[in-house]
Amino acid sequence: MVEVLILVLFLISGGATGWMGVHLLPQEMLDDVTDVQRVRLGLTGVGTGIGLVAGLVFKRLRLQLMQQVRTMPTDLLISRSVGLILGLLVANLLLAPILLLPLAGGVTLLKPLAAVLSNVFFGVLGYNLAEVHGRTLLRLFNPTSTEALLVADGVLTPATPKILDTSVIIDGRIRGMLACGLLEGQAIVAQTVIDEMQQLADSTNLEKRAKGRRGLKLLRDLRDTYGRRLVINSTRYEGTGTDDRLLLLAGDTGGTLVTADFNLAQVAEVKEIKVMNLSELVIALRPEVQPGDELLLKIVREGKEESQGVGYLEDGTMVVVEEGRTLIGSRQPVVVTGALQTPTGRMVFARRDKNGHKINRSSKNGKSKGVRTDNAEEHPSA
Repeated sequence: MVEVLILVLFLISGGATGWMGVHLLPQEMLDDVTDVQRVRLGLTGVGTGIGLVAGLVFKRLRLQLMQQVRTMPTDLLISRSVGLILGLLVANLLLAPILLLPLAGGVTLLKPLAAVLSNVFFGVLGYNLAEVHGRTLLRLFNPTSTEALLVADGVLTPATPKILDTSVIIDGRIRGMLACGLLEGQAIVAQTVIDEMQQLADSTNLEKRAKGRRGLKLLRDLRDTYGRRLVINSTRYEGTGTDDRLLLLAGDTGGTLVTADFNLAQVAEVKEIKVMNLSELVIALRPEVQPGDELLLKIVREGKEESQGVGYLEDGTMVVVEEGRTLIGSRQPVVVTGALQTPTGRMVFARRDKNGHKINRSSKNGKSKGVRTDNAEEHPSA
């Protein structure tokens, strides 16, 4: 109904403009015309056709604009609106002297043409500048803030918002990252993430229900602890799933997607979206283990090969020990022989310390400081 009304209004406006526009024609042209009424009808038909085309174009632009407004975050919408208003204000201030000029004849048509072109140009310019350089508005809203001045001058890079995926919320490690200051800026939780956790909490599967309830409880605790820093984005994006909607939100806000999902992180990198993979962060924070380092390791289970034993460092890194199967359940000194880094983690290879040296442990993860004492009786050589 609204689309039909828009087309009718454009048709009436175009026809009325053509009907009344005959008076704008030069008087010399009208003197040469024998039938002014026919010219009026011709202009009315042309104006109606132009109105129909303009109405169809406006209808399409309106649908696109409404779709963007529904899916656009509130802060981005306000920023673009302010830029558009400032652009139109500048355009009309520059137009005021031009509209006051005493133009005669057909030159008068330049006034409305200049008004339309200038408003379109400066409106789009202000819209784009607000989107790209909106951070300079910090100086206007908070001129006494040193941080705001540094951000406005480009000296200090503003902290990007962090968009939390369902996996990192249920995982629980996001609480420690926020507490330690590893995540700066606002933490954004999309409405689709809350809906997904609610579905998990209402599931008949006990494991899924526990995950959903744990995630909702964590969000409640984070809200109580950090207040306004935790933002709930209620924008409902169109998409086939939570991952697609999160990618759209990250693209619109320019934020960093925080996830523990390896596949989602890969898709975000393909789409050139900033992403922080929690698994990669954990790997990056693990202490380095080099060949030749000595560890005091407890061998807990068998390896794949016949003579291998497997132990773990305190950060969860798996250590494969050659000839360690017979020593399962005991803590033995081993020497690192190599390490293998994979996209999903790290694997360390080691062998038993056949020299019978006792390792003086001084670190929590069992990595030695290079101090060894000979004690052949306690650790006989193999």
